[in-house]
Amino acid sequence: MESSSAGTGTRAGTGPGGGRRAATRQKLYEAAVTLIAEKGFSATTVDEIAERAGVAKGTVYYNFASKTELFEELLRHGVGLLTASLRDAARETEERGGSRVEALDGMIRAGLVFIDRYPAFTQLYVAELWRTNRAWQSTLMVVRQEAVAVVETVLREGVERGELSAEIDVQLTAAALVGMVLVAALDWQAFQSERSLDDVHSALSLLLRGRVSGSR
Repeated sequence: MESSSAGTGTRAGTGPGGGRRAATRQKLYEAAVTLIAEKGFSATTVDEIAERAGVAKGTVYYNFASKTELFEELLRHGVGLLTASLRDAARETEERGGSRVEALDGMIRAGLVFIDRYPAFTQLYVAELWRTNRAWQSTLMVVRQEAVAVVETVLREGVERGELSAEIDVQLTAAALVGMVLVAALDWQAFQSERSLDDVHSALSLLLRGRVSGSR
């Protein structure tokens, strides 16, 4: 996963030393997400993460107090990138004078692009949403809400502008749209990989416009 200053939730500094630390943490994120996707959290060791990242074991503990903290920060980092991409899509639509439905459509595409780029992280994220006994559960709920809140904002704006029905349950609809993209994208990658991103986006776009905006 590439690093980003937007919503990463990391503690890296801004100077040269901070840049090196951010790069190291990025290597650790990439190693951890790949290994945990392959083997599961419990079966993945710090030694394996360090080896995959090409760093010493002590480097892992210099950056993170434990494997649990590494995974928690990985969740913050990954969902932060997703949230930033959704927010950027909404802003870009606003800047060109597009409607809120167009903003939602742009966010769907941004979500698909993110999932296509980071499939292992997405698989982990979706799997963790169903678990309730993890040390990082509260963190996961917080970062999940940050992503969903971006969609909620656009839906509320659409209702206020009269573009969307006032009967929409904003909170549930936002969660449903995010869930639709996650599940559809994972299904696409696992069972319909012959489809292009444009093809999947087109199908979800029609669903959005038919079910949310009521247009034909």
